[in-house]
This record gives sequence, structure tokens and C-alpha cells, in this order.
Amino acid sequence: MLRAVLVLGGTAAGLAALLSFKTHGAGADAAPAPSPSATSATAAGGSAQASAAAATPAAGKSPSAGQSPSAGQSPAGQAPAAARTVTGTVAQTQYGPMQVQVTLSGKKITNVTVLQRTNDGSESDQIDSAAIPKLTSETLTAQSAGIDAVSGASYTSSGYIKSLQSALDKASA
Repeated sequence: MLRAVLVLGGTAAGLAALLSFKTHGAGADAAPAPSPSATSATAAGGSAQASAAAATPAAGKSPSAGQSPSAGQSPAGQAPAAARTVTGTVAQTQYGPMQVQVTLSGKKITNVTVLQRTNDGSESDQIDSAAIPKLTSETLTAQSAGIDAVSGASYTSSGYIKSLQSALDKASA
């Protein structure tokens, strides 16, 4: 009898620990944290790196040192740096349509805007408001539509990824 109680108690404790462990939520939340840090580090330390890079070639002006690397990447002209926007097709989900618009600078995804989102009431609003920022962050990190779905937002994630892939397909055509 004591063994049965211990086994059931251990099973219940293990199940509770397993259910409280959120791998996807922790991974998605951890990904955006380095981005702002990296952005602020680039803003703070990037000028020192840029001035070091500008000092290496020959003559680099300190005020424009932050702009030197981008000018060095596209010496022929500004065309690759021009942003363009591509709209994905509307992906129909069980809870409504999803449609995204991608802003690209060259081949780099710089922004994703959701034009249409699921619209099946307040629960959809709550799910979308939590899932869409995570999906957008993952898209900017992965630079592709090869991203993970957000747990608890399967239909939103599926529609987002389908529309994103169609926009990227249009952009590469």
C-alpha cells in the first residue's frame, strides 16, 4: 500500500513538473532578449567597431563611421539597400484569415506586418496578441519562414507561416 502511494505521488509530481516546463515559451522569450541587447550593443559598441573598420582602410571620418560599413557593402549604388514590401496571400484558418506583409532590404527581412489576423472573438484576440510578436521575432531571427509554431496558437502560427512563405516566394520571383 505504501509503495502504491509513493508511486502515485511520484508520478503526479513528475507529471506536474513536466506540464509546468515550457520549452517553446522559454526559447521564444529568450530569442528576443538578445536582439535588443545586441541592437543596443551595436549602437553603443558598433560605432567603436565601425570607427576601427573605417580607420583600417585609410581615411575614415569619425562622424560618418557608423555609415561606412553599409556604404562598403553596396559600393555600386543604393539599390540593394532600398526597402521593398511584399504582401503574402491570405491563409484561411479555422478561426479566420491570416495575412502578412514582409519588408525586405535586399534579401534581409527587416519587418513583418500582420494585415489580417484570426477573428473568432476575444480568445482569438488574446492568442494572436501573444503569438504574433513571437512569430515576428522568430521570423526576423531565422530570416525565413522556417520557424516553429507557437504553443497554444497552432492555427494562428500555421496561417502566419503560410502567408509569410507566399510573400517570400513572391519576393524571390
